[in-house]
Amino acid sequence: MFSKFTSILQHAVEALAPSLPLQEDFVYHWKAITHYYIETSDDKAPVTDTNIPSHLEQMLVILVQEESEREFGETGPCMEYLLHHKILETLYTLGKADCPPGMKQQVLVFYTKLLGKIRQPLLPHINVHRPVQKLIRLCGEVLATPTENEEIQFLCIVCAKLKQDPYLVNFFLENKLKSLASKEAANATSEDIPKGQDSLSADTGQCFRPEELSGASGAESTESEEEPPQQIDDLSAGLDGLSVAALPEATVVRPNQDYNLVNSLLNLTRSPDGRIAVKACEGLMLLVSLPEPAAAKCLTQSTCLCELLTDRLASLYRALPQSVDPLDIETVEAINWSDASAFPGKRALISFLSWFDYCDQLIKEAQKTAAVALAKAVRERFFIGVMEPQLMQTSEMGILTSTALLHRIVRQVTSDILLQEMVFFILGEQREPETLAEISRHPLRHRLIEHCDHISDEISIMTLRMFEHLLQKPNEHILYNLVLRNLEERNYTEYKPVCPEDKDVMENGLIAGAVDLEEDPLFTDISPDNTLSNQEWLSSSPPTTPDHPKNDGKTEVHKIVNSFLCLVPDEAKSSYHVEGTGYDTYLRDAHRQFRDYCAICLRWEWPGSPKALEKCNLEAAFFEGHFLKVLFDRMGRILDQPYDVNLQVTSVLSRLSLFPHPHIHEYLLDPYVNLASGCRSLFSVIVRVVGDLMVRIQRIQDFTPKLLLVRKRLLGLEPEGPVIDHITLLEGVIVLEEFCKELAAIAFVKYHAASTP
Repeated sequence: MFSKFTSILQHAVEALAPSLPLQEDFVYHWKAITHYYIETSDDKAPVTDTNIPSHLEQMLVILVQEESEREFGETGPCMEYLLHHKILETLYTLGKADCPPGMKQQVLVFYTKLLGKIRQPLLPHINVHRPVQKLIRLCGEVLATPTENEEIQFLCIVCAKLKQDPYLVNFFLENKLKSLASKEAANATSEDIPKGQDSLSADTGQCFRPEELSGASGAESTESEEEPPQQIDDLSAGLDGLSVAALPEATVVRPNQDYNLVNSLLNLTRSPDGRIAVKACEGLMLLVSLPEPAAAKCLTQSTCLCELLTDRLASLYRALPQSVDPLDIETVEAINWSDASAFPGKRALISFLSWFDYCDQLIKEAQKTAAVALAKAVRERFFIGVMEPQLMQTSEMGILTSTALLHRIVRQVTSDILLQEMVFFILGEQREPETLAEISRHPLRHRLIEHCDHISDEISIMTLRMFEHLLQKPNEHILYNLVLRNLEERNYTEYKPVCPEDKDVMENGLIAGAVDLEEDPLFTDISPDNTLSNQEWLSSSPPTTPDHPKNDGKTEVHKIVNSFLCLVPDEAKSSYHVEGTGYDTYLRDAHRQFRDYCAICLRWEWPGSPKALEKCNLEAAFFEGHFLKVLFDRMGRILDQPYDVNLQVTSVLSRLSLFPHPHIHEYLLDPYVNLASGCRSLFSVIVRVVGDLMVRIQRIQDFTPKLLLVRKRLLGLEPEGPVIDHITLLEGVIVLEEFCKELAAIAFVKYHAASTP
């Protein structure tokens, strides 16, 4: 209390006395601090009971005022005094000793304000960056300390300074061995000098110089050339009396290229105070984005950043309940911490998704080499080490929960580099055509595709949805691995060279030998209302080229559209009885979706036309691939599967059809492609389903009224009533009709886009 009164009295006297020159005033305040240590006998009183905080504050005020009165970059006498007399080194020593109690907090505040308020670059000075470096090591040593807030503020201001001048990060990458023989470090070659040092100004002679290389790299530089000022000797004697030990850093052995700024921030990400942890995460985000290669290498090789990110991801994943409602996983907001008791495990789920989002953003912002290393660590230590065993288990509840989490991660990831690693994890890196004998070569891919046809409808739907979202990601390997690698040689077609003797070639450009479905016995009852006139479509066939004489997979569009629209016979149609279920709605959706897919695929440099059949290996056995095999198998059972499963299967197939690759278009959307023996296409699968349907319709009494009632119930136009016989088949017919309209719309939109210059 007495010291506080003394402080007030002193300020009053200073206010009345004539103002001293700034340097004298600055030296006065610093000497007042050092005299406290020389003269005090009570080292237990808290620092707030002394004049030290007010003296430090006045020193800052003087430094800011001095800078404001000078041209930018010009160092004034007060700043020269601070640098020459190593005031920051001394304050660091006092802060480390925390003497008097609370001094560490005061020192952190002083450093933070000094770096934040002074505009001229201070960190290039050895007598600034060296004590700053030492103070960084004190941060995050112990969690939940009273100084945590000041520690994170200090670390963040250092990060901000490095963001302004990234080359300065070289001062914070520390060499492997620190020994008393620091002269060896001083003899290092000029190649080790951080770039940018030539531009550093030196008003006091204390800036970075080649002979002080060890200072830039974190080793102690020899100081015998300078006689310590008298007050430093006095202060040292006072500190000895207070049992303040000298730092043992000269004998500490550290890993090669320590990056203590990262390590301290990593420690503070574990703070129980959420605000501190978030600030630390922001600091790390800033550091990983620095363009300096040396920093990026050190970040991933000499810090525990990769391990901490992935280990925390793994522990948060393991903390999740064994079963979580897939709907909760899909809908919970990763950053919404309110209402944590809404369902069991919500807090754990939010914690996991939030941390995954942070890892994703960190990799997205990181320097390229750091991003690659971080993403590989997530793949190896989390995806393979933790998620894969969960996805490969046999418990249905476990499969459902882990697949729902994978689906959420697929939707959430935005970093291209992390997406690439995730895709390799799910699908493998293979790009050669699949064979039936080797479909289990990548076990996880095989298991997930098998789950699309699981005995549990929930698992099937969830896995199909995961693949649907995966297909929408901007990564070429996804579609190539799942589909395109099997269509590369177009060996699903039977090649019949066009020659003058071939009289079977139709005038409208159909492939020789192809069946015109309007002549097919299945479609003899097509009504004029269901066909589309040539005036509504583009009537001209695609131009013939020498490489693609009429068999390039492009059939007249009105033929294709009519083929899909007429697939389902009249007696099995119900949409024309209900308003708002017309074909035009699919056209609008297809146009928008196709535009989006084209934007995704633009940089993949896909060909504009199919590979010439003459150049294809048509002798190779064709296998549509595991993914399409399962989808076609499920499509073939559309009349016997639940409505929700059918919706998801057709949704994935329509997504595939939208891709602007000529082989996908030909295989999935051209009914007139001349299929090789034993091959099936999407159209041929649907034809078989329709054939089965027409037989089964005959056995169902009042089929058409029941079909219409089911459609109205699905649309909410009729209330639920008594259970209708053959409900699964009736719902399947409705999905089939809508799917055919959707495919017709996609085919038209794609043709129109390709024909429009």
